[in-house]
Amino acid sequence: MRLLDMNSLRVRLLVMLLAVTGLIWLGAAWWSFYDARHEAEELLDAQLAQSAHLLLAQTRHELVEEGENHLAAYEALDDHELHPYEQKLQFRILDARGNTLLASANPPPAMAAGSTGYAEVWVGDEGWRMLATSDGILRVEVAQSLSIRDELARHVALRLALPVLLALPLLGGLIFLVVGRALRPLDSLAGKVASRTAANLAPLETDTLPREVLPLASALNSLLKRLDHALDSERRFTADAAHELRTPLAAIEIQAQVALASHKEDGRAHALEQVLAGTRRAARLVEQLLRLARLDPLAGPPRSRNLELAQLAREVVADPHLDSARIHLECVETAVIAGDPELLSVALRNLLDNALRYSPAASRVTLGVSLDNDVPSLWVEDSGPGVTAAELPRLTERFYRGGEVVREGSGLGLAIVARIARLHGARLIFENREAGGLRATLAWSS
Repeated sequence: MRLLDMNSLRVRLLVMLLAVTGLIWLGAAWWSFYDARHEAEELLDAQLAQSAHLLLAQTRHELVEEGENHLAAYEALDDHELHPYEQKLQFRILDARGNTLLASANPPPAMAAGSTGYAEVWVGDEGWRMLATSDGILRVEVAQSLSIRDELARHVALRLALPVLLALPLLGGLIFLVVGRALRPLDSLAGKVASRTAANLAPLETDTLPREVLPLASALNSLLKRLDHALDSERRFTADAAHELRTPLAAIEIQAQVALASHKEDGRAHALEQVLAGTRRAARLVEQLLRLARLDPLAGPPRSRNLELAQLAREVVADPHLDSARIHLECVETAVIAGDPELLSVALRNLLDNALRYSPAASRVTLGVSLDNDVPSLWVEDSGPGVTAAELPRLTERFYRGGEVVREGSGLGLAIVARIARLHGARLIFENREAGGLRATLAWSS
């Protein structure tokens, strides 16, 4: 496993948060360093100013005691703005003629005559930060070595910036812990999903999940619901197939044994015909079961396009497997819906097959396409016995073939029609006709 897997949400959050925080933190440290260095240099400049003012005042005081009155110059000096960080450093005191009256043990280099204010003076490789001030009678020059100033400024700046830099790893560790704790609900959710078995498809609890995790949990619950529905369909298909195929397969086996045991040609032929009939019934049942198994997981028509219902009806009636001579068409040509032509053809063939099977041999079945108030519908009317009012709601139940089964069938044809109708947003309606027979209608919503 790679140390930094960028497909990991945890790693992505850590990298991004640490990168952003590190940049901001380093920027703050850089700013603190240079701001502190600037303040240190200001402080050192203040030392020069304070030293110069103190020396000038003290020297003038000594001169006054000796009888030389320089009070006016002293008052003018007090009007100057003082630096807030003034302190004492090296110095030289000169009179108006430039003679040195007093100097420190290691006096600074001389500045240009008559110059005042701050200046940097270099003597060889050694630099000095100097300040010269004068009251017109006395001149004071104070200085500080640039190397000492730089060292002191760097020291002060590092002392201020170092805590910021040292706090960065601590901040990274805290971010790691916070991100891990914030992502704990995802780990918990993953653990719950991983601990599930194929038999446990109950929805995940979402009451304690953070708001940001709820969409994922909802999507997982939706998936679990679809999986449960799909597995339930498979279980139902397996149970239905096992139950419904048992009878035709047993009949085929019995007829095959009869054919083997029969010594007469007529008896053997009859038994083989029954074997073929049973095989056809079993094949039709398997076909219907497989069709239902394909339809159950669908949420809508797999291939939808605009269809003219009258054209669809004519194509279905032309199917050679239907007794087309007994089917009468009553179609309007302007009824158009959006749907899957293959699925609707299956639904219409099942309705026609059901109507033909339960109608007398010489009777007619009517297939119609209507358009009432811009609402299209497909309907099939037969001339059979109809069904009781209690049985009407049960006609679409799987394997239900009515209270009195008078025709062969699997009981799946109308269930398939009902499922196709739901996929197309239509209703399957059954009603007994006053003239006798049953009317089945596929009605679309307006």
